[in-house]
Amino acid sequence: MHVDTNGDDLSPASEYVEVAVEVFRLLADATRIRIVLALRDGELSVNHLADIVDRSPAAVSQHLAKLRWGKLVRVRQDGNRAFYRLTDEHATRLVIEAIRQAEHAVDETPGHHA
Repeated sequence: MHVDTNGDDLSPASEYVEVAVEVFRLLADATRIRIVLALRDGELSVNHLADIVDRSPAAVSQHLAKLRWGKLVRVRQDGNRAFYRLTDEHATRLVIEAIRQAEHAVDETPGHHA
């Protein structure tokens, strides 16, 4: 059985509920959402991410450190440059679903239903 279809850990009493709350807290920031979206196609350097999300490299590094702490991203060092990638597809799926839900909150007929 595929892991995502196993409902054993999806009960209201699941030990993962509190950890899920922490994941949502980590993602409750527009810059972090933009970082996840930028990384969905692959690995990027801090400077490239900073350009994409229109923030300073220092600010992006701080956000990446939090995402790394939450195990949502991984880092690869190449000399003095750091390259980040998503740990798995789950962060992207969470962000996409949140954006789709936001479309419902804003538009009577969201574009993804057209």
